[in-house]
Amino acid sequence: MKQLTIISGKGGTGKTTITSAFAHLAENSVLADSDVDAADLHLILEPEVKHQEPYSGGSVAVIDEQKCTGCGICVEKCRFDAIRNFKVDPISCEGCTFCTYVCPEGAIVMAPQISGNWFVSSTRAGTMVHAKLGIAEDNSGKLVSVVRQNAKEIAEKDRLDTVIIDGPPGIGCPVIASITGSDMVLVVTEPTLSGLHDMERVLDTAKHFKIPAMVCVNKYDINPENTEKIEVRCREKGVRVVGCLPYDKAVTQAMILKKSVAEHDCGEVTKAVVKMWREVRQILTADTASAGKA
Repeated sequence: MKQLTIISGKGGTGKTTITSAFAHLAENSVLADSDVDAADLHLILEPEVKHQEPYSGGSVAVIDEQKCTGCGICVEKCRFDAIRNFKVDPISCEGCTFCTYVCPEGAIVMAPQISGNWFVSSTRAGTMVHAKLGIAEDNSGKLVSVVRQNAKEIAEKDRLDTVIIDGPPGIGCPVIASITGSDMVLVVTEPTLSGLHDMERVLDTAKHFKIPAMVCVNKYDINPENTEKIEVRCREKGVRVVGCLPYDKAVTQAMILKKSVAEHDCGEVTKAVVKMWREVRQILTADTASAGKA
């Protein structure tokens, strides 16, 4: 069982477009949307929730009114000003637990805080594990790990060949949680100078964790000069460019219809995505130790 994570240095490069297409082209796969801060794979695949569980990403202080003597030490010591009138504001509380140590009466305890929910759903492209964070909730990467672990367990239980992971953008903790343990990452970029810079950062992140990487240039034809710069930089880094997708308004039309570019005929884009998936699948099934070489 192989795990492929699709990531990018910034949002809006086309990760979910490619993930949804791969989901329809792949056989025996399970999907994981680990972009839990701004999940959108469900907008295309329209999942039907089969299982749901709450997610607790941390804890919040709670004051036992029966034990509290109103001494005010907790109010004085809380650096986040989360305690007012001897009640804890759960939004302001950072869960540092300091108040539990300074309370002389032991009147403050830490209680789990529900930060969101994670789901196992069925889609027309197979089983999908995804999540939804609550408003203003933190994502330290823990929820990403929960989503990935459950997707992996489903793949192992059902003897599926591949876990396809729609990753978050950037190089922060959620990205690290998305790629750790993956067999391969596919970095999606655009032919702009910022796209080149962001691609290099995320490639360096993958290299740091010793995960082979491939690159796809989306909308390559809007700036062929920058596309060439990206290809040159990839050759210098020993990274294979497995796909160059042209710009086509038909992709937007497919999104409006809630269809992947593998379901909706987007001309050359669909052909390029199919060709790219065949190459990616071949690389995944080959020796991953040499898969990232150009």
